[in-house]
Amino acid sequence: MKVAIIGASSALAHETAKFFARDGADLFLVGRSADKLAVVADDLKVRGAHSAETFVLDVNELDRHEELLQQTVATLGGLDIILVAHGTLGDQRKSELSVAETLQELNTNAISVISLLTLSANYLEQQKRGCIAVISSVAGDRGRPSNYVYGTAKAAVTTFLQGLRGRLAKSGVVVVTIKPGSVATPMTAHMKQGLLFAQPKAVGEGIYEAIKKGKDVAYVPGYWRVVMLIIKSIPEGLFKRLPL
Repeated sequence: MKVAIIGASSALAHETAKFFARDGADLFLVGRSADKLAVVADDLKVRGAHSAETFVLDVNELDRHEELLQQTVATLGGLDIILVAHGTLGDQRKSELSVAETLQELNTNAISVISLLTLSANYLEQQKRGCIAVISSVAGDRGRPSNYVYGTAKAAVTTFLQGLRGRLAKSGVVVVTIKPGSVATPMTAHMKQGLLFAQPKAVGEGIYEAIKKGKDVAYVPGYWRVVMLIIKSIPEGLFKRLPL
């Protein structure tokens, strides 16, 4: 099994990769920090990965995405699964005060993802098999005052994946949209962590299972499907007054 993971040094990506390592997969790990990638690669090889190669890239360097795909295929000798797991949880207030801050968040969480998806989709479509999996978020299901810039990016990715899923189904390529809720990771360390927060290991296993089963959409943990169903059913007149 040949698996590429974008944003491989993030907590969720690393936890998910551990399950692929257990399967003896060949892994191609992409991230911004060579040092962090090296640590992750070493860990995954100890856990059973047949190989774990690394590639340093800032995902906002869109002009290098083609190079990334070519290097991935050349290094792995093909591609079965690509997991797009990078992202930032920006400061909502800063985005409200700065167009530049807003665009940065949208570029990282939406535009760079869409660029990678376009290239990988074309490759897998010609191959007529494979899986594209992307970590979106429940935040994209409904805009909330506390994180609507982040939610906008995730909503764009989710909609893009819906269309892509329909397009690639004809070619035998699976597209999986993964929607985690709140997870106790370094990215959320500054937030008050309540009962709905999940642990990275459990979420990583959920992501792995969703990919292996070829699900269309997976809420991870599963209770978030019910939570978001309730949230989406609240009338707008009431919803806009809620402290969310």
